Amino acid sequence: MVAPFIVNIHWISFLVEAYNGGFKMTSQHIDSKWFNRRQFLKMAGCGTLGLMAGGIMPVSARSASGSDTAGVSEVGFAPDLDITMRSQADTVTLLPGSATHIWRYRAEVNKGDRNRVINLPGSYLGPIIKANRGEKIRIRFTNDIPEESIIHWHGLHVPAIMDGHPRYVVSQGQSYLYEFEVKNRAGTYWYHPHPHGRTGPQVYGGLAGLFLVSDKEEQSLGLPDGENDIPLVLQDRTFDRDNQLVYVSGHHMARMIGFLGDMMIINGQPDYTLSVATSSYRLRLLNGSNARIYRLAWQDGRPLTIIGSDGGLLDKPVTREDLFLAPGERVEIWTDFSDRPVGYETAMVSLPFDPGGMGAGNQRGGMMMGGGSRANHKLPIGSNFSVFKVKTTRTGKKSRPLPPTLAQIDSPNSNKADNVNQPRRFHLSMGHMQWTINGRVFQMDDVADNEIVQLGATEIWEFSNTGGGMMPMMDMPHPIHLHGKQFRVLARSGVRHNSYVDDGWKDTVLLLPGEKIRMMVNFDDYSGLFLYHCHNLEHEDMGMMRNYYVRGESTT
Repeated sequence: MVAPFIVNIHWISFLVEAYNGGFKMTSQHIDSKWFNRRQFLKMAGCGTLGLMAGGIMPVSARSASGSDTAGVSEVGFAPDLDITMRSQADTVTLLPGSATHIWRYRAEVNKGDRNRVINLPGSYLGPIIKANRGEKIRIRFTNDIPEESIIHWHGLHVPAIMDGHPRYVVSQGQSYLYEFEVKNRAGTYWYHPHPHGRTGPQVYGGLAGLFLVSDKEEQSLGLPDGENDIPLVLQDRTFDRDNQLVYVSGHHMARMIGFLGDMMIINGQPDYTLSVATSSYRLRLLNGSNARIYRLAWQDGRPLTIIGSDGGLLDKPVTREDLFLAPGERVEIWTDFSDRPVGYETAMVSLPFDPGGMGAGNQRGGMMMGGGSRANHKLPIGSNFSVFKVKTTRTGKKSRPLPPTLAQIDSPNSNKADNVNQPRRFHLSMGHMQWTINGRVFQMDDVADNEIVQLGATEIWEFSNTGGGMMPMMDMPHPIHLHGKQFRVLARSGVRHNSYVDDGWKDTVLLLPGEKIRMMVNFDDYSGLFLYHCHNLEHEDMGMMRNYYVRGESTT
């Protein structure tokens, strides 16, 4: 029996009407110039209806709970790594006293190296998944939390049906099958839920994990590895007096600003101290917070040596006195403690900054969202606070020097863009107390005329956060994330800070109020419906998210 697909009924109706010629196209929907019967069948074959097309067919599978598995499988797909993953309710002891109720991902390896799935002891975070470029991955996901969910593979270049679009959510007890080839460069990627309107609370509840990719280019460099290669997930949380997570989502200021906790949690653990040897380290930092932006620096004043960004290694190391890390962004830092004695202590701190607009009072402590009751753990917003501590506890092996060249990355050339003289423009603003992109909010199946892209095109996209108009106090920072693609930042204007790392390949980029950026994106490989949105999770859940559609014949 062929497994049923989990689909949006409105979307089916839309496709059927379009197929029969009865749907009236508007600028809010798909352009009639390209939407025809062939595209109807192609979109259906890419997963919307589960029809056979282009070498893709429905897969019949059963989850452990006995429910049918939604998803598609490429004919002859032979995975190098086959994983069963489950989201479930659980408890974990984080603070003295009562255990904390959380949601977490659990995973088991069915085929492949079991060391590729690494659980973090004492943490609520999902397991670290390790893969090599070129490998094929199968993940059999079952949702066991009491609401709809789906997994998004943040930063990974995968087909649209594997990307975790909210139209593919599965209910409690149901499953989804992911199969994809790892096409990304070596780097630090991650995964988290992506149901519309509930991404914020589900991530806050514990559903997130790292996906680390390696390749031959990276392996040839002799970078710190093993216990000297350390991922660090930065999150802020608020707990009540019974150690339970507090999430304030209904308050209008929480929805405007985004949720901010009052305690730092690193790798799912409070009061985190990183124990190091007198040696060199590769620190992989992910901002897994809902809304908090960090301006990171070393407490002892040493510069930050940056070797990687969202999409992997930079072409060469760069140094900054401090750097912004917005929700969803990653940065890789090389640091050497060989010149420090055993017993030396320092910290990674977050420095104050003015985010402008409505966020200004927030970052300076005037608009604290979260309302935690543990006064001794209050996070001092807008002043120097410790993100995590570092202590040298042992003598390490002699450090290898950092290579002057890390990767072969061509500089972006805007003249190669197909729309070099007419970039696509996206304006970030608020209207009727909702965050919008070009005045629009998210609707599950809507694609506007300027959100349709030709497969194989290279384009310049311009995002402007220049606008509350007569109400500049309503402006807020917005980290913009593109699903399914990495891009290059070409230019940034209106800058008030020098803390950006726009180098290398990116999939998430921060715009403070008054700023504008241009990025160059190559829409190769995969056609279909993808998302772009603000990665402040409360803004995203409010509707600051849109679809873009890549039309054309996919290579898979």
